[in-house]
Amino acid sequence: MDHNVKIALAQVDLAVGDVAGNTEKIIAYANRARDELGADLVVFPELSVCGYPPEDLLLHAGLRHGVEKAVREIRDEISGIAVLVGFPEYDDKNTFNACAVYQNGKALAHYRKRRLPNYSVFDEERYFTSGKEPSVFTLNGICIGLNICEDIWSSDPIASSRTAGAECIIAINGSPYETTSQSRREDETRRRVSEVQIPIVYLNMVGGQDELVFDGGSFVMDANGEVCFRAPAFAEGLHVIVLRGTESGVVPEVAECTAVLDFESSVYTALVTGTRDYINKHDFSGIIVGLSGGIDSALVATIACDAIGADRVRAVMMPFRYTSDMSQEDAAEQAATLGFRYDVIPIGSMYEATVALLKPVLGESEPDATEENIQARCRGLLLMAISNKTGRMLLTTGNKSEMAVGYATLYGDMAGGFAPIKDCTKTLVYKLSRYRNKLGDAIPERVIERAPSAELRPEQKDSDSLPDYDILDPILEAFIEEDLSVAEITARGFDRDTVIDILEMVKRNEYKRRQAPPGVKISARAFGRDWRYPITSGYQFPR
Repeated sequence: MDHNVKIALAQVDLAVGDVAGNTEKIIAYANRARDELGADLVVFPELSVCGYPPEDLLLHAGLRHGVEKAVREIRDEISGIAVLVGFPEYDDKNTFNACAVYQNGKALAHYRKRRLPNYSVFDEERYFTSGKEPSVFTLNGICIGLNICEDIWSSDPIASSRTAGAECIIAINGSPYETTSQSRREDETRRRVSEVQIPIVYLNMVGGQDELVFDGGSFVMDANGEVCFRAPAFAEGLHVIVLRGTESGVVPEVAECTAVLDFESSVYTALVTGTRDYINKHDFSGIIVGLSGGIDSALVATIACDAIGADRVRAVMMPFRYTSDMSQEDAAEQAATLGFRYDVIPIGSMYEATVALLKPVLGESEPDATEENIQARCRGLLLMAISNKTGRMLLTTGNKSEMAVGYATLYGDMAGGFAPIKDCTKTLVYKLSRYRNKLGDAIPERVIERAPSAELRPEQKDSDSLPDYDILDPILEAFIEEDLSVAEITARGFDRDTVIDILEMVKRNEYKRRQAPPGVKISARAFGRDWRYPITSGYQFPR
């Protein structure tokens, strides 16, 4: 006789630390899955009760008490449907990354994550103890095994579940976005399927959490390694699949398979998602951005409008004697096109007053980077004052290329609460700007076509201080994301002295990056929690 289990996959956005709010959402989604979809089982992501990643909140006794109360509430309140939920489990000496299946007040299964990631942005060995045993349960005649996230990336956890009788696997995940993350998840899952020859149901969360963005993309892979269901990326949803038990094994039955987003679309959506959730989860009424007429601030303003709506965006142009008419015209045009508030505050008098105050201390000297930084800091002071008075968060507009080599001013253009394009090279900034304009007018074409300039001195170009971006960015990516040596980077065709000069700039400016606001991670290695180079370092790149 055939058996089947109707499963509702809750691809949801949950807030770290909001145990009560997450619990309310879990119960509401479970009730919907039962009443509207007729599901037998509803599945939630990794650590769904407390949100992911909870970091050192896990060490706080108050979180522990809240989680334990919430798990009891979920177990006792949800009826008429089984629920699979993730949570931190505490005993006298250990904390586990765990999940359990409850049905009508009783536990059908309990599992502790066996593989704890401790690389890149993951630090789970700091908090959790590894589980040791597989866990399977039977629902409507089908035996289901449980896995959590990193378990999928090695053979043993799934193999032991298969040995314990599992006819399919459900893996709950908190897998953050990178540009290649979806293909890598599916490739790795396909390897596990080839080893055990049973279907795998992969559920991921969505939403932004500080630097991380979770992109969803939940999927089901059948016993032949074919993706037969894929949920939309970056979108919350409750998706139904059916696992049908037959004499030849469990067969997934689904009707939807969303296409994987292309590169520019996925990156841009990640930036919008991360920015939106950072603003909204912090309850900011809106944002402030300094609009210079350049491409970086133009892209950030566009991202902000797409994230929270133009009515919550305010931009300020702060011209000085070096600000071109072109920059002022383009900034005003973008504001009119997208419909956000636009103010102009010239900084000439503020700059002159500052220089005059410093003259008795610094004496007569030729203008240099000091005066350029004063311009940037005048602008930063004005923007932060507007942010303080209005309660809107200030977005910074620096990109990864600039942050890498220190082409930014502390307490100036680095001032702010969140940095949407912090992990985007200048080359990627141009690609994303062109991509966004294909969706509708947003960034004036002249902004994209003109040579980039900070406009802090006459006729200034970025190329006066930096190699061209088609040289700079590949060198930075090789060093930052691939950890290649000088010799290995040079072997790719770059001048050795240029490589060393760039890497020395990266090393010298670590102190700036430590003081920078968080921003959306989209690459394999981003500045922030994924980058831990020392500020004080005697390391020398060999010439």
